[in-house]
Amino acid sequence: MNSVMRRRRLWVQFYQQTGDAGLVCRRCGISQPTLLKWVRRFFDSGEAGLLNRSRRPLRSPNRRVFEKERLLILSLRDERKLGARRIQSELRRHHDLRLSLDSIHKTLIGSQVPPLARPARRKTRHRYARLTPGDRVQLDTCKIAPGDHQYTAVAACMRYRVMAIFRRRTAPKKPAYLEHTLEEMPFPVQRVPTDRGRELFAVGIQQWLMEHCIKCRPNKPASPHLNGKVECSQKTDREEFWAIADLSSPELELRLAEWQHYDN
Repeated sequence: MNSVMRRRRLWVQFYQQTGDAGLVCRRCGISQPTLLKWVRRFFDSGEAGLLNRSRRPLRSPNRRVFEKERLLILSLRDERKLGARRIQSELRRHHDLRLSLDSIHKTLIGSQVPPLARPARRKTRHRYARLTPGDRVQLDTCKIAPGDHQYTAVAACMRYRVMAIFRRRTAPKKPAYLEHTLEEMPFPVQRVPTDRGRELFAVGIQQWLMEHCIKCRPNKPASPHLNGKVECSQKTDREEFWAIADLSSPELELRLAEWQHYDN
């Protein structure tokens, strides 16, 4: 006998000894209808009458899910791996059966159907962008062919690009390209995030940046994604411009300027 049945048995015994329902209720902290209910059940069924009884109604006139509907729901789940909402839609479309989502959920849970395995959601990616033009101008260089290097500057706000072609990737070429970048950009340049290319850390380049009040912000090593806009733009150049460009043409710089104007 568990503790609940033992407590009810004590109520009944105390009532049998005293015959005073009010006294038993005051001593035990229960209501009189509760006491009389357990006394009546004990007299009718003995110890078994002190057990909890199901409160399920004997008749359910509004019941919609019977054995036929239950098997239909389970077949849709097992054969087609449908969720509750899609099962509801299939029953309405093909079987003219209108069931609520709660009824379908209760049927699945009552039949101990395991939940569907859903693929993990991809994490939301926050796109890197700046609100002020010129706040971040990403710089990078890429080798096109032996003796040809492209210098690229991309504004992180508007993706406005400035490109140039040089024969060597050395520090003396940087000031000329930086001057060209300031002339081409339609807004003042404030910061230059770049990878740790050695040509940008030359003393002359750093002095030139300080004279023009431009902050140089090198990215962490092995982090090309921090310069993602300029990296993607150079990939586009290789696939759409350099793949069909004539590197030996004397008008190569003019063609590159046309491509820059078209892209911007």
